[in-house]
Amino acid sequence: MAKIVTKQEFKTEIRPAIKRDKQTIALCHGVFDLIHPGHIIHFQQAKQMADVLVVSITSAEFVRKGPGRPYFNNEQRMNFLSAIDCIDYVLLSEGYTVDDIVENVEPDIYVKGSEYAREEDDVTGMMTAERLLVEKHGGVVRYTTGEVFSSTKLINTAMSGLPREVIDFMTKFKENHGMENIKKMSDAAVQLKVLVIGDTIIDRYTYCDIQGLMSKDMAYSARVKSSEDYLGGAIAIARHLASFSKHVTLMSVIGDEAAILDGIRNEIGDKVELELYQSSEIPTIIKQRYVVKNQKREEYKKIFAANNIVLNRNYEQVLIDRFVERLEQSIEDYDVVFLCDFGHGLIGSDIMRIAQQKAKYLVLNCQTNSTNKGRNIITKYDRADAFSLDQGELSLAYPAIVTDEKDSLQKLCKRLGGAGWLTRGSNGAYGVDLKTGDIVHECPAFTLNVTDTIGAGDAFFAVAGLFSALGATVEEGMFLGNIAGALGANIVGNKDAVEKANVLKYASTLFNV
Repeated sequence: MAKIVTKQEFKTEIRPAIKRDKQTIALCHGVFDLIHPGHIIHFQQAKQMADVLVVSITSAEFVRKGPGRPYFNNEQRMNFLSAIDCIDYVLLSEGYTVDDIVENVEPDIYVKGSEYAREEDDVTGMMTAERLLVEKHGGVVRYTTGEVFSSTKLINTAMSGLPREVIDFMTKFKENHGMENIKKMSDAAVQLKVLVIGDTIIDRYTYCDIQGLMSKDMAYSARVKSSEDYLGGAIAIARHLASFSKHVTLMSVIGDEAAILDGIRNEIGDKVELELYQSSEIPTIIKQRYVVKNQKREEYKKIFAANNIVLNRNYEQVLIDRFVERLEQSIEDYDVVFLCDFGHGLIGSDIMRIAQQKAKYLVLNCQTNSTNKGRNIITKYDRADAFSLDQGELSLAYPAIVTDEKDSLQKLCKRLGGAGWLTRGSNGAYGVDLKTGDIVHECPAFTLNVTDTIGAGDAFFAVAGLFSALGATVEEGMFLGNIAGALGANIVGNKDAVEKANVLKYASTLFNV
């Protein structure tokens, strides 16, 4: 009898036969990346609860333990499980939840480890939903009592699942910070009222195959395969934040293109409250990137970029006046304001003044790009409770030929009066908080495997800033921002938001060292 079966085979062929024989079914579900004694005890106890034991694994693309996990692929993990005598059937779950398995298996007993007995301690927040679904299909949840081991900890430490510098950082980080406090802050974020202000940008990705160099010029010749539009700029930041808070509002300006407005509304749904002002003179910003996929790994290389940004971009004064009036009326209603200054014409002196004077908690990002380099520098601001920027943006703010990044970041924190983070790509991040004096905290990058780095900085800014507003230390904000950046670096062009459950699960994984 083959142990590894499809969901459809189990539902239509195997389950009816089991029920005809009046037998009961127990289900265990997990990643099961590295089988250890704790798993064996768990399976043996589960088998004692029913006649037939089914074990399902989460497919690799839906594992939330961070980039580089699972360590073993789907086939390897299923083969490991099929070799265990007490397991009768092995199935593959193709989703972030166990819903597809429960609906096809309809277990009499859904078996979890004792660490899941307190539903409120589950960082993903899914245990309650799983129990309710099992009960809907006539089953119950039971818990095993064996000793709890951690395959995550074994992989992180014994099998080099994490770089040495990350293990060293987490060993020290755990001395002063705990997962319990991070979970507590994330729970508080749900009710936080958040305002995001900034430019709307459409990131258009055109996927190509490189054919070679042009015959008479030193340029690529490429064949276009397909094109997709993703919501970038301030909308991308609002989407990240909406995974944590139920009360996110976006104030932005777009053109009068009906298709773009409909696309934004369809994509956002009810996750973000939209206050969009439409210009009849200036089109919505579209940044088009021509990209090719690496043939050996899930990574994209940009070969050319173009945009439709209007020179001397000035929105109609009546539109800006309405925007400013609305902002002045409502800004004090929000617990935290994210000011996303992309330097494309929206954020003028009035919006800067209102945000700096009236925001209860101001999180600032002032970006440099090819259209505004040298003309959109963060030192034009005088106040931020928290901010983030990259190395190029810091060097423009303090442009000495030989400069120390740590010293420059400290100077900027003193100027703005708040906590600050410097994102450093594969070298991780620095963080400074005036409350702790001149200490510069350092955090390594949590992944060197990237798909597309376009959205990594925005993800860092959103998550680090949000937790800072919730009372996190600059080091905690940097830790969580780096997680968000690592997750964002494995999303193509802001196609998806960084999800709260993924951030917390990855944090839990890192604490397992």
